[in-house]
Amino acid sequence: MKLLKTFGDSAAVAEAALQELEQRGVVNTAKVDAVVREILAEVRDRGDAALREFAARFDGLTDNQPLLVSRDEMQDAWESTGEELKAAMRLAHANIRAFAEKQMPRAWSFRPVEGMEVGQIVRPLVSVGCYVPGGRYPLPSTLMMTTVPAQVAGVERIVVCSPKPARETMAAAYLCGITEFYRVGGAQAIAALAFGTDTIVAVDKIVGPGNLFVTAAKVAVSHHTGIDMPAGPTEIVVTSEDGDPTGIAADLVAQAEHDPEALAILITSKSDLAEEVLLEIKRQSQGNAIAQQSLASQGYAFVTQTAQEAHALTNRLAPEHLTVDAGADLRWVKNAGSIFIGHHTPQSMGDYMSGPNHVLPTGRNGRVRGGLSVLDFVKIITVQQYTLDALREVGPHAIALAEAEGLTGHAESVRVRMR
Repeated sequence: MKLLKTFGDSAAVAEAALQELEQRGVVNTAKVDAVVREILAEVRDRGDAALREFAARFDGLTDNQPLLVSRDEMQDAWESTGEELKAAMRLAHANIRAFAEKQMPRAWSFRPVEGMEVGQIVRPLVSVGCYVPGGRYPLPSTLMMTTVPAQVAGVERIVVCSPKPARETMAAAYLCGITEFYRVGGAQAIAALAFGTDTIVAVDKIVGPGNLFVTAAKVAVSHHTGIDMPAGPTEIVVTSEDGDPTGIAADLVAQAEHDPEALAILITSKSDLAEEVLLEIKRQSQGNAIAQQSLASQGYAFVTQTAQEAHALTNRLAPEHLTVDAGADLRWVKNAGSIFIGHHTPQSMGDYMSGPNHVLPTGRNGRVRGGLSVLDFVKIITVQQYTLDALREVGPHAIALAEAEGLTGHAESVRVRMR
């Protein structure tokens, strides 16, 4: 992990690093775009045949394995799961559902003038595909984070794709009542969800995190089907003036172990805190090869001249996960996927138990949206209705605007109904 001061002799080096970090989303996916587009084209053109070829090459799918994971397999996985893990899954499931239910938007209407009623109705999407990574670790938590909000929203068809699904992931699928689960991953799974194959019917929207190949594939198909966001490799920023070095280091190592491409950053105006955290990271990452790799290549401790500069840098980076010292820090946070407050709020609790979603915006997309939520699975449809009296009162103003824009047909469509 590199320590860089944003002032003095290292100011130019720190600024160059920050500018590179600001471009991380574009640069990272560019590395794999050519390969991804080839995979997408093959699956779009050849369907199941190409899907199985890629699944065999990348995910170890055998000739006699069906693409569909049966409910019996999911049930067997659940029944063979230990009671301690079952209890943890049940609690996480309940918390995720409760949080999604609180997020659910509502229908409403009002009358700006008598006889004119406007409002909105809320309708679920018809079908969604939930991508659950399955390469390095089983991720039953991600299956729950992606499918439960869709269920709360009322989505009719929920499809899960995951490469080499682990027993824990299949157990979570059984708990959630999933009926359509395919053992495919990577860009080929995104292609199947977007374009459809002989086995997998295309969906209206694709959600869920993934590696660079999955992220690049989601971006590439976004003109064809909806996506939630380019949720790529994990990012963590800890912005602290008086935090505990041991806890800070633990969070940085924990998120760094997700992926060699993970980004882990400390921002502080306290040089001694930065140095203590770096020592703790070295100690705590021993034996954790993936964390060591990501921390060595993409780990930074930025030391600023003031706390205000640290705040500005944090918003500039728009991190996926952000830890701050106290609730008062919420006043200055503008850009972040999810915020964790204080020493007793490890980011891992958000990964599993708290209820807010752990599928979060990466690559500085925290500037424009928050994490996955029930809102990603519904449509807000606006509604309007006039009586004749209301149209006669408000209509002339619409006619005036239409004629000012030279749209005479618009004006006439109002005029003929006012007679």
